[in-house]
Amino acid sequence: MKAASKILVSACLIGQKVRYDGAANESAHPVLLRWLEAERVVPFCPECAGGLPVPRPPAEIVGGVGMDVVLGHAAVRTRNADVSEYFLKGAQAALARCEELGIRVALLKARSPSCGSTQIYDGSFSRTLKEGEGVTTALLRQHGIEVFSEDEFELADQALGR
Repeated sequence: MKAASKILVSACLIGQKVRYDGAANESAHPVLLRWLEAERVVPFCPECAGGLPVPRPPAEIVGGVGMDVVLGHAAVRTRNADVSEYFLKGAQAALARCEELGIRVALLKARSPSCGSTQIYDGSFSRTLKEGEGVTTALLRQHGIEVFSEDEFELADQALGR
């Protein structure tokens, strides 16, 4: 009998206090609870895996979107520093984890400069959103991994079932 596929999930969504402000974004969505019960969830925080501490200053992508950071054409910055190398290192670690475990689907935190899948903050630190994806999402998608946000549990569940 074939083992059930695993899914990479943002660690903050399962209650780990890894957000930039030391909080979590714990979800009690029934699909997530079912995945957890079935031991399908692989929790992961790219920012922590990249070497950033908790708490840490908020960061936003400046001058583009996630793929632009991957290609070296944009940066992830706090108000005072370029932290792109940490975001890139975390994205590479997420990809390596997915490849190691054969993961083809991820459910990541919306609007994050790492994990956002449809929108991210615009780099002005004014809480203004723009269309785009985070660094980890861009890298995972570039390698054929489907990425969804916590607003898309059902879609992720359908993709996982394929």
